[in-house]
Amino acid sequence: MPRPYEYYLEDILIDQPVLQMRIAELGQQISRDYAHTEGLLLICVLKGGILFLADLMRHLTIPHQIDFMAVSSYGAKARESSGAVRIEMDLSTDIAGRDLLIVEDIIDSGNTLTYIRRALEVRQPASIKICTLLSKSERREVDIHVDYIGFEIPNKFVFGYGLDLDEYYRNLPFVGIVRQGAFAEATND
Repeated sequence: MPRPYEYYLEDILIDQPVLQMRIAELGQQISRDYAHTEGLLLICVLKGGILFLADLMRHLTIPHQIDFMAVSSYGAKARESSGAVRIEMDLSTDIAGRDLLIVEDIIDSGNTLTYIRRALEVRQPASIKICTLLSKSERREVDIHVDYIGFEIPNKFVFGYGLDLDEYYRNLPFVGIVRQGAFAEATND
Protein backbone atom coordinates (compact mmCIF):
# COMPACT_ATOMS: atom_id res chain seq x y z
CA MET A 1 0.00 0.00 0.00
CA PRO A 2 1.48 3.38 -0.94
CA ARG A 3 1.98 6.07 1.61
CA PRO A 4 0.23 9.45 1.38
CA TYR A 5 1.85 11.65 -1.24
CA GLU A 6 3.08 14.06 1.43
CA TYR A 7 5.56 11.40 2.55
CA TYR A 8 7.35 11.64 -0.81
CA LEU A 9 7.01 15.39 -1.33
CA GLU A 10 10.05 17.55 -0.75
CA ASP A 11 8.52 20.67 -2.29
CA ILE A 12 5.97 21.79 -4.83
CA LEU A 13 7.89 22.73 -7.95
CA ILE A 14 4.97 24.07 -10.00
CA ASP A 15 1.64 24.79 -8.33
CA GLN A 16 -1.78 24.44 -9.92
CA PRO A 17 -2.40 28.12 -10.80
CA VAL A 18 1.01 28.46 -12.49
CA LEU A 19 0.50 25.17 -14.37
CA GLN A 20 -2.92 26.19 -15.62
CA MET A 21 -1.79 29.68 -16.66
CA ARG A 22 1.11 28.28 -18.69
CA ILE A 23 -1.07 25.60 -20.31
CA ALA A 24 -3.53 28.32 -21.37
CA GLU A 25 -0.63 30.26 -22.93
CA LEU A 26 0.52 27.15 -24.80
CA GLY A 27 -3.02 26.59 -26.05
CA GLN A 28 -3.18 30.13 -27.40
CA GLN A 29 0.22 29.83 -29.08
CA ILE A 30 -0.61 26.48 -30.68
CA SER A 31 -3.97 27.83 -31.85
CA ARG A 32 -2.22 30.77 -33.53
CA ASP A 33 0.46 28.57 -35.08
CA TYR A 34 -2.07 26.11 -36.51
CA ALA A 35 -4.80 28.63 -37.38
CA HIS A 36 -4.67 27.80 -41.08
CA THR A 37 -4.16 24.07 -40.68
CA GLU A 38 -6.93 21.63 -41.40
CA GLY A 39 -7.27 18.80 -38.95
CA LEU A 40 -4.46 19.01 -36.42
CA LEU A 41 -3.95 15.65 -34.71
CA LEU A 42 -2.79 15.70 -31.10
CA ILE A 43 -0.92 12.51 -30.18
CA CYS A 44 -0.82 11.95 -26.45
CA VAL A 45 1.98 9.81 -25.08
CA LEU A 46 0.42 7.69 -22.35
CA LYS A 47 0.11 7.51 -19.48
CA GLY A 48 1.79 10.65 -18.21
CA GLY A 49 0.55 13.03 -20.88
CA ILE A 50 -3.18 12.51 -20.28
CA LEU A 51 -3.79 15.35 -17.79
CA PHE A 52 -1.72 17.77 -19.84
CA LEU A 53 -3.57 16.79 -23.03
CA ALA A 54 -6.99 17.21 -21.40
CA ASP A 55 -6.19 20.68 -20.09
CA LEU A 56 -4.31 21.77 -23.22
CA MET A 57 -7.09 20.86 -25.63
CA ARG A 58 -9.58 22.90 -23.58
CA HIS A 59 -7.53 25.95 -24.54
CA LEU A 60 -7.30 25.20 -28.26
CA THR A 61 -9.55 27.31 -30.44
CA ILE A 62 -8.88 25.33 -33.61
CA PRO A 63 -10.41 22.07 -34.84
CA HIS A 64 -8.35 19.08 -33.76
CA GLN A 65 -8.53 15.37 -33.14
CA ILE A 66 -6.72 13.21 -30.62
CA ASP A 67 -5.08 9.80 -30.62
CA PHE A 68 -2.86 7.94 -28.19
CA MET A 69 0.41 6.04 -28.11
CA ALA A 70 1.89 4.10 -25.24
CA VAL A 71 5.62 3.52 -25.20
CA SER A 72 7.95 2.01 -22.67
CA SER A 73 11.55 2.85 -21.99
CA TYR A 74 11.79 1.99 -18.33
CA GLY A 75 13.19 -1.12 -16.75
CA ALA A 76 12.17 -2.83 -13.55
CA LYS A 77 12.83 0.27 -11.47
CA ALA A 78 10.62 3.25 -12.29
CA ARG A 79 13.49 5.75 -12.24
CA GLU A 80 15.86 3.85 -14.51
CA SER A 81 15.46 3.96 -18.27
CA SER A 82 16.46 0.73 -19.95
CA GLY A 83 17.44 2.65 -23.08
CA ALA A 84 15.31 0.32 -25.21
CA VAL A 85 12.09 1.94 -26.41
CA ARG A 86 9.12 -0.09 -27.56
CA ILE A 87 5.61 0.83 -28.68
CA GLU A 88 3.06 -0.82 -26.42
CA MET A 89 0.00 0.79 -28.00
CA ASP A 90 -0.01 2.33 -31.46
CA LEU A 91 -2.19 4.97 -33.07
CA SER A 92 -5.60 4.05 -34.44
CA THR A 93 -5.54 6.91 -36.97
CA ASP A 94 -3.93 7.09 -40.41
CA ILE A 95 -1.50 10.00 -40.13
CA ALA A 96 -0.37 10.28 -43.77
CA GLY A 97 -0.56 13.94 -44.80
CA ARG A 98 -1.65 15.08 -41.33
CA ASP A 99 -0.15 17.77 -39.10
CA LEU A 100 0.85 16.09 -35.84
CA LEU A 101 1.53 17.53 -32.43
CA ILE A 102 3.02 15.03 -29.99
CA VAL A 103 1.89 15.88 -26.44
CA GLU A 104 4.28 14.60 -23.77
CA ASP A 105 4.47 15.07 -20.01
CA ILE A 106 8.26 15.27 -19.63
CA ILE A 107 11.37 15.00 -21.78
CA ASP A 108 14.55 13.85 -20.07
CA SER A 109 17.13 12.17 -22.30
CA GLY A 110 15.12 12.69 -25.49
CA ASN A 111 15.55 9.05 -26.52
CA THR A 112 11.85 8.15 -26.28
CA LEU A 113 10.71 11.17 -28.31
CA THR A 114 13.40 10.57 -30.91
CA TYR A 115 12.15 7.01 -31.30
CA ILE A 116 8.50 8.11 -31.52
CA ARG A 117 9.32 10.82 -34.06
CA ARG A 118 11.18 8.35 -36.31
CA ALA A 119 8.35 5.82 -36.04
CA LEU A 120 5.84 8.48 -37.11
CA GLU A 121 7.97 10.02 -39.89
CA VAL A 122 7.91 6.80 -41.93
CA ARG A 123 4.11 7.11 -42.08
CA GLN A 124 4.50 10.36 -44.06
CA PRO A 125 2.66 12.98 -42.03
CA ALA A 126 2.65 16.58 -43.32
CA SER A 127 4.46 17.78 -40.19
CA ILE A 128 5.46 16.69 -36.70
CA LYS A 129 5.94 19.03 -33.78
CA ILE A 130 6.50 18.28 -30.11
CA CYS A 131 4.84 19.86 -27.09
CA THR A 132 6.02 18.92 -23.61
CA LEU A 133 4.87 20.17 -20.27
CA LEU A 134 8.27 19.66 -18.64
CA SER A 135 11.78 19.62 -20.08
CA LYS A 136 14.99 18.59 -18.35
CA SER A 137 17.40 19.85 -20.99
CA GLU A 138 20.44 19.20 -18.79
CA ARG A 139 19.65 15.45 -19.05
CA ARG A 140 19.52 15.34 -22.88
CA GLU A 141 21.43 12.51 -24.50
CA VAL A 142 20.21 13.26 -28.02
CA ASP A 143 19.58 16.51 -29.80
CA ILE A 144 15.83 16.82 -30.26
CA HIS A 145 13.96 19.97 -31.19
CA VAL A 146 11.00 20.68 -28.90
CA ASP A 147 8.57 23.20 -30.37
CA TYR A 148 6.50 23.99 -27.27
CA ILE A 149 7.83 23.77 -23.72
CA GLY A 150 5.72 24.45 -20.68
CA PHE A 151 8.55 24.60 -18.15
CA GLU A 152 12.29 23.99 -18.07
CA ILE A 153 12.93 22.20 -14.81
CA PRO A 154 16.06 21.16 -12.90
CA ASN A 155 17.27 17.58 -12.90
CA LYS A 156 15.04 16.50 -10.02
CA PHE A 157 12.79 13.44 -9.64
CA VAL A 158 9.26 14.85 -9.99
CA PHE A 159 5.72 13.53 -9.69
CA GLY A 160 2.12 14.70 -9.88
CA TYR A 161 0.02 16.15 -12.69
CA GLY A 162 0.29 13.00 -14.79
CA LEU A 163 3.75 11.94 -13.63
CA ASP A 164 3.67 8.92 -11.37
CA LEU A 165 5.50 7.32 -8.52
CA ASP A 166 5.11 3.60 -9.17
CA GLU A 167 1.82 4.36 -11.01
CA TYR A 168 0.38 6.44 -8.13
CA TYR A 169 -0.20 10.18 -7.65
CA ARG A 170 -0.79 11.10 -11.31
CA ASN A 171 -3.95 12.88 -10.13
CA LEU A 172 -2.19 15.56 -8.09
CA PRO A 173 -2.92 19.09 -9.39
CA PHE A 174 0.72 20.19 -9.05
CA VAL A 175 4.21 18.99 -9.95
CA GLY A 176 6.19 18.09 -6.88
CA ILE A 177 9.81 17.19 -6.21
CA VAL A 178 10.35 13.78 -4.64
CA ARG A 179 12.18 13.96 -1.34
CA GLN A 180 15.62 12.42 -1.82
CA GLY A 181 15.56 8.78 -0.72
CA ALA A 182 11.80 8.71 -0.06
CA PHE A 183 10.92 6.50 -3.01
CA ALA A 184 13.68 4.00 -2.20
CA GLU A 185 12.68 3.96 1.49
CA ALA A 186 9.04 3.26 0.67
CA THR A 187 9.82 0.50 -1.84
CA ASN A 188 12.12 -1.21 0.67
CA ASP A 189 9.51 -1.31 3.45
